[in-house]
Amino acid sequence: MDALKQISNSSLKSEAPVINVGDTVKVHVRITEGDKSRIQVFEGTVIAKKHGGIHETFTVRRVAHGCGIERVFPVHSPVVEKVEVVRSGKVRRAKLYYLRDRVGKAAKVKEAIR
Repeated sequence: MDALKQISNSSLKSEAPVINVGDTVKVHVRITEGDKSRIQVFEGTVIAKKHGGIHETFTVRRVAHGCGIERVFPVHSPVVEKVEVVRSGKVRRAKLYYLRDRVGKAAKVKEAIR
């Protein structure tokens, strides 16, 4: 079991992004199409963080053309190039699944003053 932990600790990203639930983030994702690869930016609100260690993931939600889109990103994935925090949010919940039912201004998260 100790050997497994050592392997997982060595494969963790040295600079894991510091993100919290409620933050608005830009996730730069490497997309491979055939033999070419490019970087695509996915911007939205972090509505959940799950697991821990090497299996840690975060869910980002955005509304595009009136349709809600959610993507789950592994924190330590090589596909995720970088995560930029656009603004930090002030929330009192660990999971913001209630935002799925809200539309317009009701779906906004207040900004934390830091």
